[in-house]
Amino acid sequence: MTIKTLSVKCPICKKEVLMTKDSLFRPFCSKRCRDIDFGEWAKESYSVEGNSLETDAWSEDLE
Repeated sequence: MTIKTLSVKCPICKKEVLMTKDSLFRPFCSKRCRDIDFGEWAKESYSVEGNSLETDAWSEDLE
């Protein structure tokens, strides 16, 4: 029986990363790549599309 292990490419450097408990920074290959990604979020270089709310209303109030 062959057991396959999922692997992904690091979102920062594209190095192959095995998705196992031994890969401490998965899906990143290293702490450095994880920190670079966090820095990009902190600088608001990344964004998630969605409805922008111009008020402090809760989403339930918009229905």
